[in-house]
Amino acid sequence: MTAIPHPQEEYFAHLGQGRFMIQRSRSSGAHVFYPRVVEPRTGAADLEWVAASGRGTVYATTVMRARAPASPYNVCLVQLEEGPRMMSRVEGIAPEAVRIGMAVRARIARGDDGQPLVVFHPEAEQGEMP
Repeated sequence: MTAIPHPQEEYFAHLGQGRFMIQRSRSSGAHVFYPRVVEPRTGAADLEWVAASGRGTVYATTVMRARAPASPYNVCLVQLEEGPRMMSRVEGIAPEAVRIGMAVRARIARGDDGQPLVVFHPEAEQGEMP
């Protein structure tokens, strides 16, 4: 009996090891994010994990204003250099300063729950991804 893959668990395991990995179809070469079992356009079940470049561009952005004592924060959609888009946030600047078209670079951070997650910083402020 073949085990059913759990791509989301594998994605978070990579993040926990300090690696930002996304999937790519061996047959089409298309990169895929959010983790899944098959490539959405072709249905090919030949996805492999590859290292993401960490580079991207802000595609959409908004500022979330929480009640006190929480501070406003940015929520954005980042178009990864490889093609897919992912929801995240840009840190290191005021939430209102995040702009569509801004070059950003990923890093792995820890959420309030201690789980690893990918966040972005403006390209000018971030060196190589750890």
